[in-house]
Amino acid sequence: MSFLRSFFPDAASSFAGKVDALYLFMLLVSGLVALGLFVAIGVFAVRYRAGSKADRSGASIGSWPLEITWSVLPMVIFIGFFVWGAHVFLTWHEPPPGAIHVYVVGKQWMWKIQHPEGRREINEMHVPVGTPVVVTMTSEDVIHDLFVPAFRVKKDVLPGRYSRIWFRATKVGRFHMFCSQYCGTDHASMGGWVYAMAPADYQNWLSGGTAGQTMAQAGETLFSRYNCITCHFKGGRGPLLQGVAGSTVRLQGDGTVTADEDYLRESILRPQAKVVAGFDPVMPTFQGQLKETDVLQLIAYIESLGGDRATQGPP
Repeated sequence: MSFLRSFFPDAASSFAGKVDALYLFMLLVSGLVALGLFVAIGVFAVRYRAGSKADRSGASIGSWPLEITWSVLPMVIFIGFFVWGAHVFLTWHEPPPGAIHVYVVGKQWMWKIQHPEGRREINEMHVPVGTPVVVTMTSEDVIHDLFVPAFRVKKDVLPGRYSRIWFRATKVGRFHMFCSQYCGTDHASMGGWVYAMAPADYQNWLSGGTAGQTMAQAGETLFSRYNCITCHFKGGRGPLLQGVAGSTVRLQGDGTVTADEDYLRESILRPQAKVVAGFDPVMPTFQGQLKETDVLQLIAYIESLGGDRATQGPP
């Protein structure tokens, strides 16, 4: 039984129940269809075997009602599978409001986790029970894959871009976290644990050691260290950053882009890829100078900046 439980771990998230229900229903229907086929094959093979005395008179070469039934009924069932699966898929991609955020960087061969409040972890992720958690992930080297079987969530972690998953833990406990994409020599040892904690215990843990800085504060330090402040505030040669996160940015050539995390990351590491309208492409690249954790901190700082975006424009 312990061997079977390793393939079917206990569900520990709100999403896991939906995945399990769909999977078990598909398994049940497929099993019943397979059983019916094998029973029919067995009965016909025995009854109408060569040399049997079964009555073969009046044999029919076709039946429209039978053919319509075995064509339409499976189609309806499979369309039901599709609709149900699409609903589960869309639910998995749309986190509910009120979610907290955790940032993960995959690296041969470890998981580096950052919380916006400042806590950092290696191969461990602490989350509260009952609260949606959005995990934003990227890789510093090769393709990894974050997999938490008990939560039924699994997503490729890719270099050069952000991917996201979300879950809501439903019970307190410690749950295995794996890399399920072969990523090199020590791939098998690239794992860790997700600790689902009672909300009060999680808050106590979260405030237990922030190293004096939140992610946004650490990003502000980097912002000053790399002299970004000389261009991206009033009087500078670059676009203003107050209120830019989440807004629509006008680009050279009359295009537009939403200033989400992917766009902000690209603008830091490849600033010539999408140049803001009204500005010259003079920003230097920070590719190779910043770690992925640094980029996440800078993005957190930019997202923390307020201001009225509608009043901003080229200086």
